[in-house]
Order: sequence, then C-alpha cells, then structure tokens
Amino acid sequence: MRRSGFAGVWLAAVLAGTSLAAVPDARADGQFTLTSSDIPGGKIAETAVFNGFGCKGGNISPALAWSGAPAGTKSFALLVHDPDAPTGSGWWHWVLYNIPAGTSSLPAGAGDPQKSLLPAGAVQGRTDFGTPGYGGPCPPPGKPHHYYFRLYALKVAKLDLPADATAAFIGFNVRAQALGHAELLGLYGR
Repeated sequence: MRRSGFAGVWLAAVLAGTSLAAVPDARADGQFTLTSSDIPGGKIAETAVFNGFGCKGGNISPALAWSGAPAGTKSFALLVHDPDAPTGSGWWHWVLYNIPAGTSSLPAGAGDPQKSLLPAGAVQGRTDFGTPGYGGPCPPPGKPHHYYFRLYALKVAKLDLPADATAAFIGFNVRAQALGHAELLGLYGR
C-alpha cells in the first residue's frame, strides 16, 4: 500500500496552507465548460443508463466536450458521482484520469474498456461497480438522482496511482492537484 504518497500530498497541502476541500471553480469566469449532447436539458439519455439491477439502458458513457481550461493545465481527470445513492457515501460511476492536456472531448462509449476509445495514457479507475470503466445510472425507483460529471484541470501531467486505488483515493489525489474544474449535472430517475 502506498501510504507515503498519500501522506506526502497531505503534508504538502498542510505546509502550503491549502485546503484540499476547496478546488477552484474555473467556471466562475465563464471560461472552463463541460457539455454533452447525451444529457439534453440536464436529463441523462437512456443510452447512458446502466443495463442491470432492473434498469435496461445501453450503459454507454455519454459523449463529453470541454473548452477553456485554466492556464497551466497539464492533464485532466473526470469523476462522475451520485451523492444521492443510498450508501452513506454516494456512488462512483466513472473515474478517469491522466487524460492528456491536448484532449478536448471524449466520444460516446469511451468508458467501455473494451473499445479503446480513450486517448493514449488515460487510465480508468475502479468504480463502485467494482471494475474500471463507466457504469451508468440505475437509482432505486422514486425521486431522480443527481449525477455530477466533474472535469478537473490538473497541474501535473500524470497521477502515479496504484492500479487498485479506490475512487475516493483517486478523488483525493485529483483534488490535491486541481487548478480548477468544470461541472455538468445530469438527472435520472425511474
């Protein structure tokens, strides 16, 4: 286990007087934006919904595009989270990092590890489904859940993380290296 890496990041943040909880919102100036044609009007398309647990979607990760990253961006990370999941900690649906800085979009289906649609060097972390790759929404029947697609602009070209790192550990490291983020909210209910 790589505790020294975690401790080093934490110690560096403390010594620098920074808070890991506060990642600048680069959208405040209207520059850094994240969009998707597969989340029209804020509703996640059926093609992106999970196929299992009583849901019958296509489980295809939505197409995403972004622009206006902060100066100094050396890579990107994408974290997709549902804080409404009845787990006490939400549900991680997609964890993707080491996206090269020159990238400005991901095609639909890029979250499928079998399709090889990601840019070279990008890494998919393990989600709460237990495997790397995209897993779509499938909330329990009732009120719609909120799915936050957060794209982080990072000040490092690569995060050197263990292959079995949890989504929370990856998220911690992403936020520690973030220059800012853009966010897209999608809703889905059944």
